[in-house]
Amino acid sequence: MEYHFHGWRDAPAVHALDAGAAGIHTLLDLYDALYEVWCADTCAPRMRKDWNKDNRTLGQCSITAFLVQDLFGGKVYGIPLGDGHYHCYNVIGDHVFDLTSEHFEGRILVYENNPEQYREDHFAGKEKYSRYLKLRELLKEYISLNIIH
Repeated sequence: MEYHFHGWRDAPAVHALDAGAAGIHTLLDLYDALYEVWCADTCAPRMRKDWNKDNRTLGQCSITAFLVQDLFGGKVYGIPLGDGHYHCYNVIGDHVFDLTSEHFEGRILVYENNPEQYREDHFAGKEKYSRYLKLRELLKEYISLNIIH
């Protein structure tokens, strides 16, 4: 399978902190599972009307980035979008990954000199934290049903 998210070529080199517990070994494993579970319910409300299965990563960035951090470590950074929002991505070791970059089709994103993002800030609002918990639960269910080892 060919992937289109930023950093996908380096993804096989990065391994989960505790692969046995999560059933996810590499970022490609995680992306494959998330691809099946991203949904309108996990999409940011302001973007939900535009979410569809052909644009699964829309509105999923921060909750996905913090889920990646849970499983793989590293830090979360945010690209300022100019409207008060940030597009979140991960830096793990010296690798930059943006599992939700596909919905920016054709737009150049700059992954340097961006502010670090903190879950305490992003999850201060219950809505985003609820979407994060929903995504995490959907991922667990998908893993258990598909017996990923």
